[in-house]
Amino acid sequence: MMQDQISDIFIIGGGVNGCGIARDAAGRGLSVTLVEQGDLASGTSSASTKLFHGGLRYLEYFELRLVREALKEREVLLGMMPHISWPMRFVLPLSPDMRFDTETPAARLLARVMPWMKGRRPDWMIRLGLFLYDHLGGRKELPATSGLRLKGTAEGAVLDERFARAFEYSDVWVDDARLVSLNARDAHERGAHVLTRTRFVNAARVDGLWQVTVECDGVNEVHRARALVNAAGPWVAEALSHVSTGMRGQIRLVRGSHIVVPKLYDHDKCYFLQGTDGRICFLIPYEEDFTLIGTTDADHSSVDERPEASEAEQAYLIEFVNSYLRADISLADVVWSYSGVRPLQDDGQTSASAATRDYELRLEAGEAPLLTVFGGKITTYRKLAEAAVSKLAPEHAPWTKGVALAGGDFTVSEKPALEARVAEAYPFIEPRTVRRLVRSYGLDVFEVLGDCVALVDLGAGLSTREVDWLIGHEFALTAEDILWRRSKLGLRMNADGVAALEAYLAAR
Repeated sequence: MMQDQISDIFIIGGGVNGCGIARDAAGRGLSVTLVEQGDLASGTSSASTKLFHGGLRYLEYFELRLVREALKEREVLLGMMPHISWPMRFVLPLSPDMRFDTETPAARLLARVMPWMKGRRPDWMIRLGLFLYDHLGGRKELPATSGLRLKGTAEGAVLDERFARAFEYSDVWVDDARLVSLNARDAHERGAHVLTRTRFVNAARVDGLWQVTVECDGVNEVHRARALVNAAGPWVAEALSHVSTGMRGQIRLVRGSHIVVPKLYDHDKCYFLQGTDGRICFLIPYEEDFTLIGTTDADHSSVDERPEASEAEQAYLIEFVNSYLRADISLADVVWSYSGVRPLQDDGQTSASAATRDYELRLEAGEAPLLTVFGGKITTYRKLAEAAVSKLAPEHAPWTKGVALAGGDFTVSEKPALEARVAEAYPFIEPRTVRRLVRSYGLDVFEVLGDCVALVDLGAGLSTREVDWLIGHEFALTAEDILWRRSKLGLRMNADGVAALEAYLAAR
């Protein structure tokens, strides 16, 4: 079936880059169609470490441009979405046992000028890196690095007694999957057509336009567009193979796995842990009752292989953090694990952790241009989207910097007052659910709840009101969409709650 409308831009991929490009393009007055073979953020974009960060360890690879751009974006993004992101302090314990990844340029340089260090990452170099981290990106709102004595402190209580000193620096937490759905919602409200559960089949240039075939529910549709954007993430090379073009791309699939355990400490700071193998690992407070631990870097053989956190990867993460913790954890403590495949540029590095996190926008210009996105990281998604649309439509001015996502038109400091307003307006909602609703919807929470005086609770604080909103405004269709991407209530929802949600969705 041929669609009558001709889009200015047709986008393959409903991850953070695809939805970011759709939002930017729609806001510039361009007509946009986006297709995603699954749910929004059902791949890499919901399986990150969930940080807006510059990438402290990328400094050892001398990727200064990438780090600087990411650091500048942290505060821009925080200001755009203070409901789904917030500042966090990171504690970096110091130890003489910590080593470089020997493939980093910094490690090779130090080995030449200070061979007696034998691969050790010295404290002065960490402090120099943190000084650069504080100043490369023009930090304004986030607190600067400081020193920390661990003995007798809450930060030191969870750590082995041999750790006496630490540095403390700032980065930003973000709900990655909600970031994607809010970008898609904004794009849709600006006129974009967002089609989930719609698989890209092929594309060819016909009469100066792209003719794009997609499949939904076993039925093929043909769309036409003036420009085609391949933002398929891990599937970018596979998508290119179904496009009539001379462009080809080689990417490196790197699997990052995480585990979630019951919370290991009571304060709200994160830990940046250095390994004796040159790797790093994060401990991050997660969904109030849990701690998120990650990530690994392992080559992944094929997009056809579903990424999962293997028992070996989980054991590696547990051994890593146990070398820091006062009380050990085990595989039995893992309540959930997840894994995502990062589509990195293949820059020839030997180890997966050394592969660049930078992105490339490759344009095949002319009549019916093709733009393909290689690589990228969540922190730079807005800049990537801005650059992508500017390549295709340079006559339209960028606009997204400082423009809030839905529900985010307030400041970080105003969040406690917003929670108080919600609690006062809906006194029948328990405090935990109030906090979660504000973190998810910001100012839109009043539209989600409306004038209700009681909620039909399906379990774990999920109401039918919220489900209706997610279906009507955020493209959710299944229980998995709602419990694991639009929220993380799957961590708390019992079998009866899941059954109640599925029955409600079926009836609706």
